[in-house]
Amino acid sequence: MENNPIAIAISGLSFMMTVIWGDPLIRILKTWRIGKIIREDGPDQHIKKMGTPTMGGFMILIPVTLLTVLFNAVSILGYDLLGRSVLLPLLTMWAYGLLGMIDDWEGIRGPRKGLGMRANVKFTIQVVFAIAIAFALRDILDVPQLIWFTAQQPLNLGALYIPIAVFIIVGMSNAVNFTDGLDGLAGLISATAFAAFGLVAVLQGQNYLARFCFSLVGALFGFLWFNVHPAMLIMGDTGSLALGATLAVVALMTGYWIIIPLLAVIPVSEALSVVIQVLYFRATKGKRFFRMAPLHHHFELLGWSETQVVQRFWLISLVFTMLGIALVFVE
Repeated sequence: MENNPIAIAISGLSFMMTVIWGDPLIRILKTWRIGKIIREDGPDQHIKKMGTPTMGGFMILIPVTLLTVLFNAVSILGYDLLGRSVLLPLLTMWAYGLLGMIDDWEGIRGPRKGLGMRANVKFTIQVVFAIAIAFALRDILDVPQLIWFTAQQPLNLGALYIPIAVFIIVGMSNAVNFTDGLDGLAGLISATAFAAFGLVAVLQGQNYLARFCFSLVGALFGFLWFNVHPAMLIMGDTGSLALGATLAVVALMTGYWIIIPLLAVIPVSEALSVVIQVLYFRATKGKRFFRMAPLHHHFELLGWSETQVVQRFWLISLVFTMLGIALVFVE
């Protein structure tokens, strides 16, 4: 707990670095004409977003990486500011960020313009990454496999841990990707979740992990400076895939991955809405359960404005996050 000021300072520094880096990145993306292509079957009001610079995830990845590398270098010189335990989530962030970058690029300039990578190819790569990460969590970092609220010791899941970890990493990566459809939504939801898991890490004494989480919170707030409605920059798969997978790894490192459905209630709901829509469409031979999936589009078509959806979804996220944190204190 005595190291909390460092975590707060890192968050503030990350925010300032991201805001400073934002304008040059937007100019670079505009110069290279890396603009969002809006799908034709989306809500009509989204057409105006056509051409908005995308791949905005780099605005988050760069400052967080610089801070992590900087503080690891300082640690080598004798100052205990950051540890090797954050290298795995950092590598996860870049692995999925680069995958998202390729997807974004193919959707803008590649042969599948407007579509991006083939879903089965992207999913396969996500799974391969997740398998390697899951083994690293278990065999290298030796993280608690599951902390149950009333249990005195972490539970050992045995052979089940790897498939569960893979499911969580791939699932969260795609869940945050589905959430990234409205200005500010994915950024707000992700910042809230990382702040919550950062608090959990602080309570556990995982100071290195806590600082990493708060560096992401600061970077996400810096990104939101440019991403709130009307957005000057879109996160793209570069950011959403990276944030989702990294959030999953952070949750697995704390052992409290069981509260992901609460702390990430909106991404989980967005992913479930897509699954329900697809299954219902196939079962009924063409009928739709929601007006449009992911879930935020359903509420837009019900008449909610984009700002109303973002604000209300964030309020719901805050309420469920408080409930999740409360469960951590259960003895």
